[in-house]
Amino acid sequence: MASEEDAEQSYVPQKKKSESEDDKRRKKIVPGSLMKALMRPGGGESNPSDGDQIIYHCTVRTLDGVVVESTRSEHGGKGIPIRNVLGKSKMILGLLEGIPTMLKGEVAMFKMMPQMHYGEEDCPVPAPSSFPKEYDLHFEIELIDFSKAKVVSDDLGVLKKVIDEGQGWESPREPYEVKAWISAKTGDGKVIMSHTEGEPYFFTFGKCEVPKGLEMGIGTMTRKEKAVVYVTNQYLTPSPLLPMIEDYEEVHFEVELVHFIQVRDMLGDGRLIKRRLHDGKGDFPMDCPLHDSLLQVHYKGMLLNEEKTVFYDTRVDNQGEPLEFSSGEGMVPEGFEMCVRLMLPGEIALVTCPPDYAYDKFSRPPSVPEGAHVQWEIELLGFEMPKDWTGLNFQEIMDEAEKIRVTGNRLFKEGKFELAKAKYEKVLREFNHVNPQTDEEGKVFLDTRLRASSKWESAESPLTHVIRF
Repeated sequence: MASEEDAEQSYVPQKKKSESEDDKRRKKIVPGSLMKALMRPGGGESNPSDGDQIIYHCTVRTLDGVVVESTRSEHGGKGIPIRNVLGKSKMILGLLEGIPTMLKGEVAMFKMMPQMHYGEEDCPVPAPSSFPKEYDLHFEIELIDFSKAKVVSDDLGVLKKVIDEGQGWESPREPYEVKAWISAKTGDGKVIMSHTEGEPYFFTFGKCEVPKGLEMGIGTMTRKEKAVVYVTNQYLTPSPLLPMIEDYEEVHFEVELVHFIQVRDMLGDGRLIKRRLHDGKGDFPMDCPLHDSLLQVHYKGMLLNEEKTVFYDTRVDNQGEPLEFSSGEGMVPEGFEMCVRLMLPGEIALVTCPPDYAYDKFSRPPSVPEGAHVQWEIELLGFEMPKDWTGLNFQEIMDEAEKIRVTGNRLFKEGKFELAKAKYEKVLREFNHVNPQTDEEGKVFLDTRLRASSKWESAESPLTHVIRF
């Protein structure tokens, strides 16, 4: 049995949840101002809650049965149900309080005093013109559906409801290439487009090939995910998928994201493009060789001409052996290495590269003319990470530092100052975590570090603080 003292020690005061504007409004509710009568029972056991998208029809009548307004076509409405997100959409107080008591499919009649509808002081929802907001009214509500929704745009113009969860965590973005099954309905359920047979619809992110709101919604999806993307008219931009959009207040897109191809604009100007042809193994980018590593790749180099002339192929010109190189040492063209660092083992990628990141600043193969744009088809077979200095003894650390120093000096002699700088920085950074255990080790360590620091301070090179040590 716990003592009173123990109980006092284990008690942690709970932080008081900040009061929302809706909570403040609820405090104004007085008994009898909102009454509910069940007209048709719903199904299930759950009720809508904050964060749920609610879809409902609403008909407002005076107490003697005169229809004031309605979403239903038989009462003069457009036939399009209302969509709100509880806790986010602006709603009249009576519905904010009443709808969370309903079940899916339920029809209920709410009798509201003026302060529970548009007669509320500082009501966040503007009253329709000629609306009798000073009278008690009946609100007939049919709760068609409710579900958790992802808010894609802050103004609630784009929402997403997940039907089937997808795989992984990566989502498409500009300039990824996407394949998806897509169908579309108006808010009243009329099918206006269906691309669900033959080949999936193919489009490139960022090229206005689908409506803006749909692209925003798909940008939150993962592979194999199925979802409904709800898009209001301000996000229904014209596109090849849906050219005519001016007559729609909103469109519901049902989407199955079949596949997407990772396409990366490496420089941000469209000149160096990495396009994934075959998925690798692992999670991007955690399992990529982001840090300097020993890599094994097969690649085929092609000129960017009509014939796609092949100027080198490891499988043909290297006796079928892969190329093995260490990243961070200037062993391959800069554009080549930048892209390989963002590949997964087993991945095949097509890289389109401008001359200044290909062979204009690198040893150029005989058949590659100056100023040539090239393509490389690269397969990353695997890579080995450098040794982690944690756990190494002092001599092993000094040996690793010597290897990095020698590489840095070679790069400096070759005029590759940025790469040399990175090597020197790595040694100095790692030295921050080295703790010599004897006087002799301390002397060797301090001597090496002081020489390095001295060279850095006295450097007079194209890059400040880059010098051999």
